[in-house]
Amino acid sequence: MLFTPAETKVVVVGAGTIGADVAAVCARGGCAVQVVESTTGRRALLSDYFSNTMTELGYEHRIHFLSVAGSLEEVDWSDIDLVIECVPERLDIKGELFAKLEKYAKPEAVLASNSTSFPISEIASGLKTAARMIGLHFFMPAHLVPCVEVVYDEKTSPMVGESLSRLMTACGMVPATVKKDLPGFLANRLQHTLSREAFAMVDAGICTLEDIDKAVRFGFGFRYIAAGPAMQRDHAGLEVHGAGGATIYPTLNNSPTIAECLSERIASGKFGMKTGEGFFTWTAESIKVERERYQDTLRARLKIIQKDLSEIKE
Repeated sequence: MLFTPAETKVVVVGAGTIGADVAAVCARGGCAVQVVESTTGRRALLSDYFSNTMTELGYEHRIHFLSVAGSLEEVDWSDIDLVIECVPERLDIKGELFAKLEKYAKPEAVLASNSTSFPISEIASGLKTAARMIGLHFFMPAHLVPCVEVVYDEKTSPMVGESLSRLMTACGMVPATVKKDLPGFLANRLQHTLSREAFAMVDAGICTLEDIDKAVRFGFGFRYIAAGPAMQRDHAGLEVHGAGGATIYPTLNNSPTIAECLSERIASGKFGMKTGEGFFTWTAESIKVERERYQDTLRARLKIIQKDLSEIKE
């Protein structure tokens, strides 16, 4: 199995928050992409969205690589090589979809899930062709955040994972291999480790939410654009990290439950921008301003690491 973008036909199921951007990533690489979106209202928006996104990426000449279908039945499955599932994060929905895909897609087609947390083994439970099923976890917004996790189940064929990683690299992404299928995979486990300690310190009155964000964005997190945790340790000295760890680790939070500052807001229906209040209060205007600032910052940082991305691709 060898994926080359110009010869790879992709179906992305779901064009919601992340699915449309995943489709743009594949089209950017040169894949022919068909997006399946059942919601009429959302389908109506996709033409303009794809036009704007591909133009922003500098690949407006590949807009014609993108097409839209209203259902799985509208797809000609005979020549589809890869399916990427981007439906809502519910195990029952994903499991039901994969059962259908197993019947629709040709036997050699790869079936990938963009689940953020469910192990591919749970999504593929009871299915006969688990060897071709794999996790492919993008980060929002997928067309601006380069990393994608390639997550193996114990039944996943190594050839499937290796081929998918090469395809993602050709599409301008940086694949991170996760060799064991476990909840949260690699990046989300790291993020939740940070969040658990951060919110526990807020609960304990040690700092505010604003101070947490300052410490990460303008402190150690600022350096992550240049080097990850392992490389940072070589810069600073392993013995320095070891000494710090010996002092800090015994006092770190290890609670199996989420912090009160988070659970109380969830219980009150304060989910963030989508409800107008989360950790912070939001209006339509402030959401627009913040999202523009956020994406502008990501674009700027993407430019900074272009050389690194080119070296990875080579």
